[in-house]
Amino acid sequence: MRVVLASASPARRAVLRAAGIDPLVEIADVDEEALLAAMPEASPAEKVTHLAAAKATTVARRIAGTHPDAVLIGCDSMLHLGGELVGKPGDPDTARRRWKAMAGGTGELVTGHAVLRLADGEIDQVAEGHAVTTVRFAEPTDAELEAYLATGEPLVVAGAFTLDGLGGWFVEGIDGDPSNVIGISLPLVRRLLAAVGVRVTDLWRPPTG
Repeated sequence: MRVVLASASPARRAVLRAAGIDPLVEIADVDEEALLAAMPEASPAEKVTHLAAAKATTVARRIAGTHPDAVLIGCDSMLHLGGELVGKPGDPDTARRRWKAMAGGTGELVTGHAVLRLADGEIDQVAEGHAVTTVRFAEPTDAELEAYLATGEPLVVAGAFTLDGLGGWFVEGIDGDPSNVIGISLPLVRRLLAAVGVRVTDLWRPPTG
């Protein structure tokens, strides 16, 4: 059974590959801002799960003809910080302000997940959920922060940091699932796969050698 990751994130793909699954990557083209604007009263978990489901559904409809019996995984991550749900900063000034606000404090990395199973080109089963991991941030010096901003990494990732990249130098610790901070919770995905009738062990690549 073909596994399709409805995400452009190389980090999510790397997590799956390290865990034995080689997914086909299909980028979902959805208007995230419009989707969020349509649900202003929703909780952080509801918002990110809705985005994950929209991405997975969009890709499922696109590939139904070429991969009629695939399993799709959609994810969306945002940082819940000081009562605000924030995504990718997009520019250095925004990323700098984020880091000034979260340095020495904590935030919750919230990732929504949606697993869709196609049967004969139709969406047959759906399972959704979210995972939350508390992140304890360090206090980078001004010079360290400027150097980090100059790499461009914090501009294009949820919450302006990574755990598995350069941002890992500035994370003191986490409480919860580390794979969720990277962008895809392996324990949660295993449960969601089971909910649509798929054993994760059946998706592992065969051993070589």
